[in-house]
Amino acid sequence: MSSITLRFLAEPSAVNFGGKVHGGTVMKWIDEAGYACATSWAKRYCVTVYVGGIRFHRPIMIGDLVEEEARLAYTGSTSMNIAVEVRSGDMKGGVLEKTTECLIVFVSVDSHGRPMPVDAWTPATPGEVALAARAKSQLAASRAAE
Repeated sequence: MSSITLRFLAEPSAVNFGGKVHGGTVMKWIDEAGYACATSWAKRYCVTVYVGGIRFHRPIMIGDLVEEEARLAYTGSTSMNIAVEVRSGDMKGGVLEKTTECLIVFVSVDSHGRPMPVDAWTPATPGEVALAARAKSQLAASRAAE
């Protein structure tokens, strides 16, 4: 599966001092959605090796419906670049707005933590081609910064 969508309510236990969902909680949710997408593609355990380009557009309110879409953006020999977009909004209004987005890289590993090959993914639509190009560009920029 090259994409997965998770939906749930933002609970009061996720509140920060400003009365909204804590940014660290949102980052945890992003990692969980990315993990679900990566492991469903690799069909084995995967580990997070990079999180980059995280952008918080607006806060998530306690009680909002939260939707996380994790999509495969690019595959290497053992790695998967997953683009995650988080949207949220009041369930009664029915409109979800983008709140956060980022790129996560996961590596497929065996039971000893050694990298394992993953199937190649080929973008099929213009949107997927653009997403793959953005993922490659972002990774190249992060490597150059190192």
